[in-house]
Amino acid sequence: MSFQFEKLLVYQNAVDFADEVCSATEQFSRGYGFLVDQLNRAALSISANIAEGNGRFTKADRKKFFIIARGSAQECVPLLELARRRNLINDDRHAELKSNLEEISKMLSGLINGIENRAV
Repeated sequence: MSFQFEKLLVYQNAVDFADEVCSATEQFSRGYGFLVDQLNRAALSISANIAEGNGRFTKADRKKFFIIARGSAQECVPLLELARRRNLINDDRHAELKSNLEEISKMLSGLINGIENRAV
């Protein structure tokens, strides 16, 4: 049996993104633990808030958690940029991760904007 939110493409993409970030941060140089921790938490927060939002009963509650998920996606942007500037990830990896974030953010915006049109 699966949870309903597990069928959402945005949720699946968010979990994939968090997994990619985990893999990328395993290679970070010593001394960047603060960046590893913050980036991993922000990346995981995206899918976690999608899941939590889908567990809520009211549209307002669901929307709030989807907005938090989108905020976590936005939070990853400067963290990835710092990782790129510090040569912890190369330009190609940075572009790939950022592109994934852009797609997730668009999907979350669609979810947020369409929530009022859906049944409870």
